[in-house]
Amino acid sequence: MPPAPNDRTSAYLFALTQEIEKKLQRALASPTHRRNLFQELFADIALEIDDRAREIILNKEGPISLNKEDDISSAEDGTGVSLYFYDVLADYFVLEPENGKPILNLIVQLWSQSFASHIFSLLFHKWLFDVQLENSEVLLRYSSALIQGSTNVFWIDIQTNSRRFQSLFRYLLEDVALVPDRLKILPTQAQRDLFLLIARFMFFYNLADKLINLLNQVPDFPNAFLVGGGADIFVIELSDQLQKLKVEPVLIHYLNQLKYLQGLELRMTTSTRLKTCLYSFTSPGGPMYPTRVVRHAAWDTLDLLFPVGQYPRHVISFFFRLLYPWYWPSSCWNFVQSCILTVFDSLVGLLYSTWAKVSKRTQQQHSS
Repeated sequence: MPPAPNDRTSAYLFALTQEIEKKLQRALASPTHRRNLFQELFADIALEIDDRAREIILNKEGPISLNKEDDISSAEDGTGVSLYFYDVLADYFVLEPENGKPILNLIVQLWSQSFASHIFSLLFHKWLFDVQLENSEVLLRYSSALIQGSTNVFWIDIQTNSRRFQSLFRYLLEDVALVPDRLKILPTQAQRDLFLLIARFMFFYNLADKLINLLNQVPDFPNAFLVGGGADIFVIELSDQLQKLKVEPVLIHYLNQLKYLQGLELRMTTSTRLKTCLYSFTSPGGPMYPTRVVRHAAWDTLDLLFPVGQYPRHVISFFFRLLYPWYWPSSCWNFVQSCILTVFDSLVGLLYSTWAKVSKRTQQQHSS
């Protein structure tokens, strides 16, 4: 039913749902324009809320939060996460599921569209865990769409080196994967897929501090006897993810976050796999062509996680570099720059310490 006219926030959100429904109906009626319409709709719901809309959604009476009193949650809860339209719409469809049914039915009819799973995961990721779906086939379909759509939008964040969909990831991790009662809502295969999804993107969204909690909630994997425990599965998936990264700042961020793997008990095959992955970023040349910054970050991480044998590794790497004389000029120049910077820093430190001693001695003389 339409909201009461005096409820400004509900009226605004209801109007948004009507616009989403109209665009989906246009897409259903116009096959030639479906892709463009879905792209536009996805861009609209992933848009950050402007000041005018924020004033309407965040009621003047105070920040609104999702609770038993049927309020809409604000993403501005002290986490520093920006507020996007999909944030408030996802909460709205939990509070008013009847208003979301027409949109959901239209998305189901348009499953084959490339952005359908993106939109479903953004709008209905909370709704899926608050409704009781008795049909196991429907639950499996929705769960698969959630995992697929979430994977796609997280890759968009990686390609643009942004955190636009961080609130979605936090929900899947903190409110689903780490909550056994909610995790069990998903079919067994979807639970495994969710764990693998989190393993791929957890370090990107700066939530590696919850790694131990996640490893205590690992679902059963059929090949766990061969692959290893939850830590092994996590590291294997993470190693594969590293090999797919092409955005330099994101890759460096991942390499720096790998420090959280210290202390994990891994099988020899898993450790070798991770070590090989890191070593592939330490040498110049194809196929990755890692930059100097990436190579140094990989060396630092490799030495941190595998301190045994670090000196022989560096010696072997040095001799292999000698086989590529076209790299000598750049290596020599970088070495000279490093020496100059080191000497400069030492001189600055020496001058500062000398000045401090002189100032302290002068103050003592004046005081005496």
